[in-house]
Amino acid sequence: MIDPCTNPPTLPLIAPSILAADFANLGDDCRAAMDAGADLLHVDIMDGHFVPNLSMGPAVCGAVRSACPDAFLDVHLMVTDPQAYFKPFADNGANLISFHIEVVESAQHAIDLAGEVRELGCRPGIVINPPTDQRMLMGTLEAFDLYLVMSVHPGFGGQAFIPEVLEKAEWIKPQLQPHQRLEIDGGIGLATAHQALDAGVDTLVAGSAIFGKPRADWGSIIERLRDPRVR
Repeated sequence: MIDPCTNPPTLPLIAPSILAADFANLGDDCRAAMDAGADLLHVDIMDGHFVPNLSMGPAVCGAVRSACPDAFLDVHLMVTDPQAYFKPFADNGANLISFHIEVVESAQHAIDLAGEVRELGCRPGIVINPPTDQRMLMGTLEAFDLYLVMSVHPGFGGQAFIPEVLEKAEWIKPQLQPHQRLEIDGGIGLATAHQALDAGVDTLVAGSAIFGKPRADWGSIIERLRDPRVR
């Protein structure tokens, strides 16, 4: 298993979002993505309240863990009450649990929640939405192992990339330590990945850009997302 925080990458990490996978063949798709060169798997959780959609629960995370016992599972909680979900997802194999800055009361509240995630044996991450001022993250920039910039409005896959969010990545990156990851999620494909990398992102979440293509192409797509020199 690659731990993206204890093993800082020399090349960008690719995290296929299982929300775009074929749920009738979820285990097979997840294994195939890892075999094709993915570094970790991204698990999007939606509560129908913080975002206007429902996705999956802890049992699906557990099923992915059973199918891919050596994969690093990056769980993204798009929920109003993330604290209620920390233990269920930790118990079902999550390695990293991220939640949104928009749902916390203060920087100290975010830090306290990060501590609860660590106590469960997981790494904590914090997420920021496109309209949110990045200065809301001030005071938290030493507390989390992963900072996730949303490059679409969360809730649905297949949206177009919002390039203005790259300013957030450019602001966050110089303030991070080598063990901290900067991730981006939303509209990432071959045309936008390199923009994100140029802004300092080191972990790319890609859904339909991988799972929406023939499985035989996943390896080459992952390679091209990872390395701008590959065309």
